[in-house]
Amino acid sequence: MILKSVWKELSHIACQLLSYGADHRIWLLEGPIGSGKTTLIKELCKALKTVHTVNSPTFSIINEYETVDYMPIYHFDCYRLDNVNDAIALDFESYFASGCYCFIEWPSKIQSILPLDYFLITIEVKTATSRNLICHI
Repeated sequence: MILKSVWKELSHIACQLLSYGADHRIWLLEGPIGSGKTTLIKELCKALKTVHTVNSPTFSIINEYETVDYMPIYHFDCYRLDNVNDAIALDFESYFASGCYCFIEWPSKIQSILPLDYFLITIEVKTATSRNLICHI
């Protein structure tokens, strides 16, 4: 499925994605630097009714947010990981097994420990304000 997104319509797109990927808790987001992975995750978390500010976990690697129903959401940024052993040391696999939403930026860096069941969104930059979101289940 390909969604053509204009960033000003992103909250609507986030709701569509949550509906389309409703059976999945592991979400992988691939795209070049600056393509909007974190921006999309912010909108997904907003649609899931988080009570915390959503920020990029570039330096912390993992951020945890909470919904109004006290459910955790985990946000990973694997860009700075040197190898999959860094993810193993941070116990990523226990987060993946939690049943909670896990939004993962740069998942190709940890491919060998990813669960088999995931929802992949590839972001293609079209213009400064538009993207193609290619969804793979």
